[in-house]
Amino acid sequence: MGYYNQHYPPNPHRKKKRNWIVPTLTGVVIGIVFTLLIGSSIFPDNWINQTGNSSEENQIGQNETGGTTNPVSVDVTSQITDIVEAVAPAVVGVVNIQQQSSFWEQQEGSEAGTGSGVIYKRDNGYAYVVTNHHVIEGADTIEVVLSNETHIEAELLGSDLFSDLAVLRMDATEVQQVIEMGSSDNVKVGEPAVAIGNPLGLMFSGSVTQGVISGKKRTIPQDFNLDGRADWQAEVIQTDAAINPGNSGGALININGQLIGINSMKINQAAVEGIGFAIPIDTARPIIQELEETGEVTRAYLGVEIYSLEEVPQAEWRDTLNLPRDVDGGVYVWSVEPLSPADEAGLQQLDVITELDGTEVDNMIDLRKILYQEKEVGEDVVVTFYRDGERQETTITLGTQ
Repeated sequence: MGYYNQHYPPNPHRKKKRNWIVPTLTGVVIGIVFTLLIGSSIFPDNWINQTGNSSEENQIGQNETGGTTNPVSVDVTSQITDIVEAVAPAVVGVVNIQQQSSFWEQQEGSEAGTGSGVIYKRDNGYAYVVTNHHVIEGADTIEVVLSNETHIEAELLGSDLFSDLAVLRMDATEVQQVIEMGSSDNVKVGEPAVAIGNPLGLMFSGSVTQGVISGKKRTIPQDFNLDGRADWQAEVIQTDAAINPGNSGGALININGQLIGINSMKINQAAVEGIGFAIPIDTARPIIQELEETGEVTRAYLGVEIYSLEEVPQAEWRDTLNLPRDVDGGVYVWSVEPLSPADEAGLQQLDVITELDGTEVDNMIDLRKILYQEKEVGEDVVVTFYRDGERQETTITLGTQ
């Protein structure tokens, strides 16, 4: 391509005299000088190592196409990786072993299911593990599997259906780490959360998933006897950290590595993704302590078989129960246990309870929540109920469930 200068156009009739002697001599001189410099001490001995491909600190390789590749070393250590490394040994596998036998074979134990657990305490040579009730339900033998794959037989100290919690005790000789308990009441929606557990069994033991706190104080209906009616409302923390079968009983931790929840359940629907739940640690802590000390959770009870009024056709509210039209919720008594607190207080079949100590009772879950979470055994409670359309009150001294 030629060079065009619009101020001094070339004369097409004039021949330019070429001077090739000066460029040739200049090139020869530069070549001689460059050769002398390479062989002299002007360039340091390690110049090639510093800029070429033989340096151990900054090695540059050559790929098949003649280009260069630079291997990159990246430090991905972060607060999350640090807390996972510290907390992971406190999260264990929990194996539910049940005895099976047939006419031809001797009775032997087989694995009925595997979940997760969290070592929360070490005392007097024992380590204590919290897990879910549904993980160990029906077990004849329970094994705890540590992060180093050591199997230790554990003793079931107690479990509770309503809170879905269980406490195990085992020898602490091999235990390396105990988790630190935090506070679930202080968590904020949107803050990071990390779930650690054994999804789908021990093959994926110690799996870590990360997400955020999606919601607090969610209520999830629980149907324990699978009759299609809710028996309880579990108050849980919602998170989008992946929780799968086998994660049950594992740890939900905050950014400081503190236990804020016990992973318990997820919504298992094809159209749903990223909705998992954990039992808040502030709710679980007193129950864990009671299970550890007494083996059971003592709750106040009335001694009645009750059902939510909403399960009865509206026509029966007026025709059979004779309820006033301003009554829009409550529980009806189907049976009364003989010699129970309710029996001694005079409650009868088809009585409709609408209040406990002035607190409205719209359904069976409301009544259980008041009794189980707000009242104590031996405490007096004023029960407001309707019988044959008349509003009445009676005082009941609560007994032990």
